[in-house]
Amino acid sequence: QVQLVESGGGLVQAGDSLRLSCASSGRAISNWNMGWFRHFPGKAREFVAAIIWSGVSTYYSDSVKGRFTISRDNAKNTVYLQMNSLKPEDTAVYYCALARAPYGGLSAESYEYAQWGQGTQVTVSS
Repeated sequence: QVQLVESGGGLVQAGDSLRLSCASSGRAISNWNMGWFRHFPGKAREFVAAIIWSGVSTYYSDSVKGRFTISRDNAKNTVYLQMNSLKPEDTAVYYCALARAPYGGLSAESYEYAQWGQGTQVTVSS
């Protein structure tokens, strides 16, 4: 059973940057696509970004495209989310997720992901 642990969240000001990390234990993630989602209070979980198992392809939501970058280091079983030019509307709990099946295409749908981390809070003040 894989366990995902996010870290790197915190309180920052608008315009600042943060880098989130998602470390996997229990199983290597090198064959699985990975995604980042975020959850706003009272709303459904929202897709942020995804990266293919090899790292050569990525996919972003329109709301973060050009500001956020997803990457991975399969040797370290870790996925990252570099967040630049943060805005107050980026305030949310951020979750990383492991795709339901190895390989496959990138997806923004939460049901395509089977394992989730516990989340890390990102708060952006204006």
